[in-house]
Amino acid sequence: MIIAIIGPGNMARGIATRALAGGHTVRLVGRSAEQAAALAEELRRAAPGGDGDVRQSDAIAVEDADLVVLAVPYPAGREVVADYGTALTGSVIVDICNPVDFSTFDSLAVPAGTSAAEQIAAEAAPGAPVVKAFNTTFAATLLSGQVAGQPLDVLIAGDDEDAKRSVAELAASGGLRPLDVGPLRRARELEAFQFLHMAAQERLGLNWSSAVKILP
Repeated sequence: MIIAIIGPGNMARGIATRALAGGHTVRLVGRSAEQAAALAEELRRAAPGGDGDVRQSDAIAVEDADLVVLAVPYPAGREVVADYGTALTGSVIVDICNPVDFSTFDSLAVPAGTSAAEQIAAEAAPGAPVVKAFNTTFAATLLSGQVAGQPLDVLIAGDDEDAKRSVAELAASGGLRPLDVGPLRRARELEAFQFLHMAAQERLGLNWSSAVKILP
């Protein structure tokens, strides 16, 4: 698949690493073309034996992308999909953000009864389904794809079954375990749960290296 990642930060690095391990093509888009190009070069050097290709690109990267990953903080994802408009039609939009109020780190920044993913879906053009995924994985753990010898779980929520299968394919091909947890409204619980996971890092001494794992 062609994976366009908007926002060349730490989560972009982690998701791109998994995508390249799965043999996918990655296009990195950022406000700073230099930053995106530097990350692309870093990923080319560090690619873990995958057959994928990675390069810096501009906004046109989304027009034929299978998946468009919004690796940007809340609420920038809403602005991105509004700006791109119908250029996203035919692509699956993957929202990975956690809408935490970072001024207090004590609450979510979305009203009760909604989620960042649902807000993004409300802004997206017709034919561009939104899937919530990767928000419960930390950037550093994505580089290896596992914690304590266990593959990372990627919890996936969305209303379009084909879109969720595409995201699951990305995760599985990169050595992760995709788990479909239901419709897009389940993003409310995913965002709230990851807020707890984030808030517990210092208290539990986890150093942002822990993972959410569902065991049978």
